[in-house]
Amino acid sequence: MVYGFHGIDKEIGLRILNQEQEFKLSKNRYDWLGDGIYFWENNIARAWQYVEIASKRKNSSIRTPYVLGAILELGNCLDLLNQKHLDFLAQSYDLLKELLTDEKNFPKNTSFNKNDFDFKKRELDCAVIRMAHSYMQKSTGIHFDSVRAAFWEGDELYEGAGFRKQNHIQIAILNPNCIKGVFLPRDKTLYQ
Repeated sequence: MVYGFHGIDKEIGLRILNQEQEFKLSKNRYDWLGDGIYFWENNIARAWQYVEIASKRKNSSIRTPYVLGAILELGNCLDLLNQKHLDFLAQSYDLLKELLTDEKNFPKNTSFNKNDFDFKKRELDCAVIRMAHSYMQKSTGIHFDSVRAAFWEGDELYEGAGFRKQNHIQIAILNPNCIKGVFLPRDKTLYQ
């Protein structure tokens, strides 16, 4: 069990909190952990940073930034902090490479704009994760419930650092039954 935090529009967040609506599964081609409901593991501050920036994007659906907390049971997790799962993901990449032989149309990780060096448009990673899900299901009949990975993001924390200002662990929940509870976190000014 871990705590996860999800940035969302306040109106939708309150509907989820009051069990009038469910979390929406993201299925973008560029979602770095593939399809899922995305949470920041044990990092409410990073969830607030994200939702506040997201609310300022053109055509954003977030009018009022809001963060919900959740208690997550990861279930059968493709945990990319675990070596055997990293090895499995590498095999999934090799399989994808065998199946998609057209190099011109092979997915790539790119940025949404030329000033973004973090490669946040992760079409290759998404395709490999989706292949891992498919490969696992077809070869064993087992489904992954979640995906978990570390993401090094942002500027250097200090000159020459291997740490970044926005490093975090992110979780993508595929099986909504892994969300054991949803809660309203304490006021963000209390932990800043």
